Amino acid sequence: MPPPASRQKRATIFDVAAEAGVSRGTVSRVLNGEPYVSARAREAIEAAIAKVGYVRNTAARNLATQSSGAIALIVHEPHSVFVDDPNIGAILLGINSSLSAADYQLVSLIIDTERDSQRVTGYLGGGFVDGAIIVSAREGDPISKAIADLRLPAVMIGRPDNQLQLPWVGIDNRGAAKQITQRLKATGRRRIGMIAAGLDRDSGRDRLAGFRDALGKSYDDTLVSRQSLYTHAAGVAGVTELLLADPHLDGVFAASDAVAVGALEALAAAGRRVPVDVGVVGFDDSAWARRARPGLSTIRQPAGDLGARAAELVLEQVRTGATTADGVLLPTEVVWRDSA
Repeated sequence: MPPPASRQKRATIFDVAAEAGVSRGTVSRVLNGEPYVSARAREAIEAAIAKVGYVRNTAARNLATQSSGAIALIVHEPHSVFVDDPNIGAILLGINSSLSAADYQLVSLIIDTERDSQRVTGYLGGGFVDGAIIVSAREGDPISKAIADLRLPAVMIGRPDNQLQLPWVGIDNRGAAKQITQRLKATGRRRIGMIAAGLDRDSGRDRLAGFRDALGKSYDDTLVSRQSLYTHAAGVAGVTELLLADPHLDGVFAASDAVAVGALEALAAAGRRVPVDVGVVGFDDSAWARRARPGLSTIRQPAGDLGARAAELVLEQVRTGATTADGVLLPTEVVWRDSA
């Protein structure tokens, strides 16, 4: 049996220099985008790179520059939510667009368990990323505290714990929830319930607060179903609970579109017509809302823009070293369809 072929040696900067007939320093200046290299020498070097198959050693470059060229996206959600939630996908694409334009790599880190938190904390302290963007951070979240302790450039999507002094990008969840609940109430609904979710984070708490603001003295806490996650299953369970609390329920504000679609299906199973018997509104204007039947009235939030702006802010910190705890609010709007 013949011996295995040896792996071909990786081309080096010295190979490029020899092929191009220039010094190693001249090759290095071209690779680093520096001026003061003649057009003739630059052309020879580029041709030599193609001929010898030179691939830049990014690890060595990062070691020399003390930069990883990567930004972490940290998502605090179960794996199933990460895959199914179109908002997270839109945020991720917005982040990637801004990072790609700046020649940075996106590294996605999903936290589903305590072990994940410990693993990610160690990873962040290892110098593998230059900064981080945090989505769906929970109250008392250890990762956010670890980032603050490491003084790692970071931005939160959503309003952070003020003690951490981290910059953030978000929307006015409370004001938007109040706006759409008032719109639902104006259709003549009198027994309006809410399927509240994500109450361990700012978005969930603020949407419940906005619901209370809109109803004022008519707010009834027995008509709030508190669910853990923004999921379709939460909508099914929430409607079941609300109908038991009040069979005369005629309006539902669901804390997300996924929750709202679950609510629509549970109402149909219970023989309640939407919007004739019960008006339903959601939050996000995600793919869930556009596929719902009837079409879901909801709040449109700019998920992609949230991601893009967060990436811009973290890159600004990386470049300047300046940190601010200021927040940036992006606008939302009511999108009224046929469900209410």
